[in-house]
Amino acid sequence: MTGGRTGSKLDEIIENFDYLDDWEDRYRYLIELGRGLEPLDEAAYNERNKVRGCASQVWLECRIAKDDLGCPVLYLKGDSDAHIVRGLVALLLALYSGQTAARILATDAEGLFGKLGLLTHLTPQRSNGVRSMVERIKNDARSAV
Repeated sequence: MTGGRTGSKLDEIIENFDYLDDWEDRYRYLIELGRGLEPLDEAAYNERNKVRGCASQVWLECRIAKDDLGCPVLYLKGDSDAHIVRGLVALLLALYSGQTAARILATDAEGLFGKLGLLTHLTPQRSNGVRSMVERIKNDARSAV
């Protein structure tokens, strides 16, 4: 399951990936996605937000709010010091940010990455970094429940 609600941003990303045949173009698109990330406040670049297990430096900031039913909803922001990794952060934010904690825990990022062909085109080091980011987001969701 790649998420019950695929937001318009995620739908657009999937559509653009399908449109791009060449992997160099897809990597360029990932870099472009990363450039579009909302900047983190300077204070967010701290040890608490730093994701462990990534070769590049990655920060994920999580804000939790309640929806109309009182369920926790996670709003995520992130950044990285590496262009492609920043694009991967943008992809994960499109998948998870604004979702309830329960939906985040039920959503399989690997399914999305497989659908986009990223599982076979990322280096093992980057794949490990993505797993670390997903685990961090899911830990934040578990904490919110």
